[in-house]
Amino acid sequence: MLQPRTICVTFALAGAMLATAAVPASAAQAAPARAAACPTGWGSVAKSDTDSTLTPVRDIRTGRHDCFDRMVVDLPGATAEGLGYSVRYVDRLYQDGSGRYLPVAGGAVLEVRVAAPAYTPETGEATYPARAGRPLPGVNLTGYRTFEDTRFAGSFEGVTQVGLGVRARLPFRVLELPGRLVIDVAHTWSGG
Repeated sequence: MLQPRTICVTFALAGAMLATAAVPASAAQAAPARAAACPTGWGSVAKSDTDSTLTPVRDIRTGRHDCFDRMVVDLPGATAEGLGYSVRYVDRLYQDGSGRYLPVAGGAVLEVRVAAPAYTPETGEATYPARAGRPLPGVNLTGYRTFEDTRFAGSFEGVTQVGLGVRARLPFRVLELPGRLVIDVAHTWSGG
């Protein structure tokens, strides 16, 4: 004969198993995802490196991430140590050489200057198919949280200049990697 305590435990376990089985699979999967831990401490002051390269810019592309939006300047064959740049917030974007004002949409404008030409130095032939004053070719910022606009300012005396319109003056970082320069702009100041 079963003891009353054994009977109670058996019914409790059976009830728990039935309750678990009765929960639809979609409800079990609807558990809230953990928020990504976003980096902090990037800041919004100008960042630069005085190196330069003759390796030309081949492409400029963007990407969306959980904590930031990213712009990548591709310079295939360039070493990380040879990349030079200046990235800073400006009130207005002025084209190098001509001084022409180029409007950039957004709450703030990040000027990206890469110490590399967007043309072959020997021939002057363009290596990146952009036009001064126009959005970056192939870049679509629909759905981005931070990036709002891009403008190609030109490539003058071995320096390629881009205007990046962002939602507000937000913290950013610059990474020098083999064959590319990466600019990340955070979605928020808090890192969350």
